[in-house]
Amino acid sequence: MLRLARTLTAVSLAALVAASPVIAQDNPGEGKTINMAQATWDTGWFHAQIYKQLFEELGYTVEGPTTLDNPPFYQAVAQGDVDLWVNGWFPLHNTYQPAFEGQAEIIGAVAKGGALEGYLVDKASVEEFGIKTLEDFKRPEVQEAFDRNGDGKADLVACPPGWGCEINIEHHMDAYGLRDHINPIKAAYSASMADAVAAYEAGEPILFYTWTPNWTVNALVPGEDVMWIEVPEVNLPEELADLADAAVLPGVEGCVADPCTLGFPANDIVPVANSAFLQDNPAAAKLLESASIPLPAIFEQNALMNEGAGSTEDIQQQAADWIAENRDLVDGWLEAARAAQS
Repeated sequence: MLRLARTLTAVSLAALVAASPVIAQDNPGEGKTINMAQATWDTGWFHAQIYKQLFEELGYTVEGPTTLDNPPFYQAVAQGDVDLWVNGWFPLHNTYQPAFEGQAEIIGAVAKGGALEGYLVDKASVEEFGIKTLEDFKRPEVQEAFDRNGDGKADLVACPPGWGCEINIEHHMDAYGLRDHINPIKAAYSASMADAVAAYEAGEPILFYTWTPNWTVNALVPGEDVMWIEVPEVNLPEELADLADAAVLPGVEGCVADPCTLGFPANDIVPVANSAFLQDNPAAAKLLESASIPLPAIFEQNALMNEGAGSTEDIQQQAADWIAENRDLVDGWLEAARAAQS
């Protein structure tokens, strides 16, 4: 009986030892924590939540995502105070590269080349005033029509301080001599755009900056409700000057011209992660390299969010639903991540 017990014990231990590598391979993040950040623009929270849930499927404990503006994120990821986010916009965020080069890096892509930026005007005003470019806002009758606060300047829904787009818009105000003609509104973007949508619905002219993917182009459809207008000529900040060709794009739906001189280079939405973290976590690094989210899925979620389904719980469920609906694709990413750890 004692010999039998010893034999069974030995067999059990052997089985446990044999199973341990399998368990570790299935959960390469077991016992490890990822400190994750996300951007202040809520249109980036859906894909942040998808990545968080995928990290958790690999066994990681994920803290956050903590919402940060661009400058503090890039400083924090360089210092290792946070490990990553999936809300990098490049080349728009090139201006922040000196803050993290050598300590953090771009890895993989959430969406390549599909992130557009530019200025839009309600279609009725484009037709009434013959608006083609920002230069038209130097005309007194146009300024007056778009002056909603009585300061004598056309009001532009712009970007809050600290956003990469704020830097470009401010550059445009000077480059095109628009300081005396346009008033950039830098309040919270979602609130400012909600106000602009309400003004549009009341039949008032509106001028706003936006990007894609974003709920704004679901609420105000280019070509139907609004039109992309052009800049007088491409004039980019010095650090983006070599990307001038990418600021003129053919086939932009709802633009006043084709090709469309948007004045902003098309962007890739990308993860940015601390380099030491990536080295220590090959499974997480492989997931970041492998995963991507189709732009139509982001558009669809952004529209749901704009319709009221934008709570933390809503976004968590939307991410879980997308993962479930794309299980075969997701499992391929996770399999590659697990293999990278072994």
